[in-house]
Amino acid sequence: MQSVLMTGASGGIGTRLRTLLKGVYPHLRLSDLEAPGDLGADEDFVAADLADLAAVEKAVERIDGIVHLGGFSIEGPWETILHSNIIGCYNLFEAARRQGVKRIVFASSNHAVGFYPRTRRIGTDHHVRPDSRYGVSKAFGEALGALYAFKHGLRVTCIRIGNFGDAPVDRRRLSIWLKPEDLVQLVRIGLEHPDIRYEVFFGASDNDRGWWDNADAFRFGYRPQGRSEDFRDAALAAQAKLPADRIGDWYEGGPFCSDEYDGDEELSPR
Repeated sequence: MQSVLMTGASGGIGTRLRTLLKGVYPHLRLSDLEAPGDLGADEDFVAADLADLAAVEKAVERIDGIVHLGGFSIEGPWETILHSNIIGCYNLFEAARRQGVKRIVFASSNHAVGFYPRTRRIGTDHHVRPDSRYGVSKAFGEALGALYAFKHGLRVTCIRIGNFGDAPVDRRRLSIWLKPEDLVQLVRIGLEHPDIRYEVFFGASDNDRGWWDNADAFRFGYRPQGRSEDFRDAALAAQAKLPADRIGDWYEGGPFCSDEYDGDEELSPR
């Protein structure tokens, strides 16, 4: 990888990854709707609305690999999700195909499988169970990645990011925490590992309470360094101050599941 594009570079994850990936690749290009406030003189920035295919094509010119973080990062109205995460994701993959990009790392989300109960351990071979319109858009991105990998020859890695941050801050996030440096590991596997064709990984650190089987990531050399149990006492103390959420506390997706929920009140452990 000589030239890598990071979309969504002005967002929270993008801002942190910029610093952690600095110097790893000879050329790191950044893209978002607006430039980061701390853009350096040595940083290459191309503004692009993901829903504008021509603008996205310009952003991916002469790029070998893409870390696709761009889009709307929380639940929102369908029109917003459609514009940013469905049309925008399609444009990114199509522009990459047209411009001969070799690899894409797609930032998927745990919300693509949020409606599994916390009592059940799942792997990447389980069916998607989105917990929101946002989760649907991430499931769409994973499916689109498979299409472009097997039909058009891109090498695609989808990372179902749990909770990215320096520490887990409640009980749920003890199970899904992702240390920033561990995300860098997963991104580099996607951009560099010679055997990647199409893979889905869980973006999670070494979490004793984890709900996910991340054997596929380990098979490609992933060795997480973060341990969520190191933060257990503070996280559980913070949890004790939160109101109970009968739906959100049952499912892996948490409040994304209980938001707008009007389904069957009889919860199933299956």
